[in-house]
Amino acid sequence: MQQYALELILKRKIFTARTEGHDHIALRDVTLQLPPGQFSCLIGPSGCGKSTLLNIINGLDPQFEGTLKLAQDAAPARVATLFQTPRLMPWLTVLENVLLVLPAGADSRQRAVELLNQMGLEAVLNAYPSRLSGGMQRRVALARAFAIRPQILLLDEPFVSLDMPVANRLRELLL
Repeated sequence: MQQYALELILKRKIFTARTEGHDHIALRDVTLQLPPGQFSCLIGPSGCGKSTLLNIINGLDPQFEGTLKLAQDAAPARVATLFQTPRLMPWLTVLENVLLVLPAGADSRQRAVELLNQMGLEAVLNAYPSRLSGGMQRRVALARAFAIRPQILLLDEPFVSLDMPVANRLRELLL
């Protein structure tokens, strides 16, 4: 029997309407089986449910009909998500935003600094997100996602606000 890093059998995902008087079926009859070590891409038009599907997988939206199974070594703590927006904590510095997902200690600090250096952010470790460009904020969020060495990495339009050379360099890091 095939062992999957992730297996989702989704019967329906419904959003309850508050004003229109009828529910909206966002997703129906979706089966997703991802073997370990595989890159997969969800492609579709805006509004078709890609982000909703990612939120179901990462556990942020448990209200669906169906089943979600993660491999034993892919516990929820080992699933990382890079959202469409960076979602940084504005009161934390760049370095603190990455350290937020790591256990306290010198090894974690070293890992966070190394990742931020790889992202080209060594000059802004102590800056706050409000002082960064959108592309820099995106790179901080990517470093934070990489920091936990996830078994499953969910990327929702990860390179959308990056210029081509930076996006290409980060794609290489991802591989």
